[in-house]
This record gives sequence, C-alpha cells and structure tokens, in this order.
Amino acid sequence: MIKLSDKIKYSIVAICFAISCCGFLIKLPVPFRDIDTELHALFFFMAAAFLNILFKVKKLNNHLMIFGMLLLFGTLIEFAQDYSNKLLHKTIHGKFDPNDLKYNLIGMTIFSIFWFAYYYKTRSQEIIEQTDSKKNKH
Repeated sequence: MIKLSDKIKYSIVAICFAISCCGFLIKLPVPFRDIDTELHALFFFMAAAFLNILFKVKKLNNHLMIFGMLLLFGTLIEFAQDYSNKLLHKTIHGKFDPNDLKYNLIGMTIFSIFWFAYYYKTRSQEIIEQTDSKKNKH
C-alpha cells in the first residue's frame, strides 16, 4: 500500500475537483447525452468511493462529512451550469436539473450502503477482538 502525505492527498483532491468542475460545465458528447442521469450517479458513486478510500475513512462522522461535501458540490455545479448559461448567453452544458441532484444522491447512497456494511463488519470484529482480549487477561 502506498503511503501518501496529507499534502499530497489534498493536492490530488484539488486537481480532481478542478477537472470535475470543468467536466460538468462542458456539453456532453452526443453519445452520452441519453445517459446523463446515470453518469451523475456513477460519478458521485466513484467520487464517494475515491475520497473514502483516499482518506481511509473509518469513522461515521468523516463519511458523513464527505457525503455532505459531495452533495453540496453537486448542487453548486447545477447552479453553476445555470448561471454560466445566463452569463455567457448560450448553453454550455445544460440547465439546473433537479433530476441530476436526485441521481447524485442515488450514487452516493449506493456507495454509502457498501461503506456501512464494511463499517459495521469492521466494528463488529473490533468488538469481538476486544472482548476476546479481555477474556484472555482474566
């Protein structure tokens, strides 16, 4: 396993954030336009997985913080798309679409189901190990 410093991790996140912003603000190629909502779900599933794995998230609060930040990011991107269209007086990508927000949430929720299963399995094992070590001391 590669050990990365926090500075490197935050640099990776900043670069991915910048690329994602650009990606969400340009018009999708024609073959992908019919699956826009599915791409939203897939992107936010992958983003949640990437961040949770990169930061080795093992605490519920940290997982929820990433979930909330991605939810905010997705919402702001939708507003940015709408604003950029008004600012430039032409359609760069699309308009604010509540359906995209729904699919962002679906992608993150599906990842969270996997994360919670892992979290509870790990927590159960820790409790069993602690109980066993207490028994062995007596």
